[in-house]
Amino acid sequence: MTVKKISILGCGWLGLPLGRFLAGEGFAVKGSTTSETKLARLKEAGIKPFRIVLADSIEGDIAAFLDSDILVLDIPPGRGESVVEQHVGQISLLIDALVESPVRYVLFISSTSVYPAAGREVVEADAEDPEAADSLAGRALLYAEEMLRSESSFSATVVRFGGLIGPGRNPAEFMQRMTEIANPAQPVNFIHLDDCIGIIASIIRQGEWGEVFNACAPLHPTRGEVYKAAAESHGLATLPEEPSSSHDFKLVNSDKLVTKLGYTFLHPDPLGMARGGN
Repeated sequence: MTVKKISILGCGWLGLPLGRFLAGEGFAVKGSTTSETKLARLKEAGIKPFRIVLADSIEGDIAAFLDSDILVLDIPPGRGESVVEQHVGQISLLIDALVESPVRYVLFISSTSVYPAAGREVVEADAEDPEAADSLAGRALLYAEEMLRSESSFSATVVRFGGLIGPGRNPAEFMQRMTEIANPAQPVNFIHLDDCIGIIASIIRQGEWGEVFNACAPLHPTRGEVYKAAAESHGLATLPEEPSSSHDFKLVNSDKLVTKLGYTFLHPDPLGMARGGN
């Protein structure tokens, strides 16, 4: 099947450049934002803009927005103690709308925060218990994954991205808000925006639905190494390192993605990301 129409719910840091890329590839792309003032930015990127808000009910023309073949769902959980209940409520509302729509494929943007910080390498099967996730946001995302993947009216693929690097999100910029490097011996699980877009596009082109993929760069230098590289490349003072390092970490394995999609990372080394400007 040749997919013609794609809707992106959440055109933020990832969704907007993704929509621009897909529109450039010839897809008819619809995109949503919660802000009226951002609608023009979507239109300028070749995206048909919609204002959609998931709250106690859905604000906006959700039926017209979901008149597509594929939905890319990129709405991260919020903050606060009630984040799990709020995100589950949002996804529940959206599933009700999806059941009534032509959408048959959903690509859900999740996070490696669904994994427990077990002090070892993790693969896709290691996220089984939402209560074991390393944050409330991770718990919310894993519940959302389960809800979407159990629905029979569409097929959902989940992509669990690691720490996002790219324009406005470089380790050198993170350092401006830091006083020391916490847990300098822990491995990082980073992924560049270019690879986020490339992986999503590969899934869509190849029709890999009903899957779960980890998506992190294949190399995992330590936090200390990454921030030292960023400081040296950007002329910043090297920050002191925290004297002790927690063993509560995870090293995310993305071999399944590489094997199944035949994907080659554009930015395989987080040290290169740290040295770059974007």
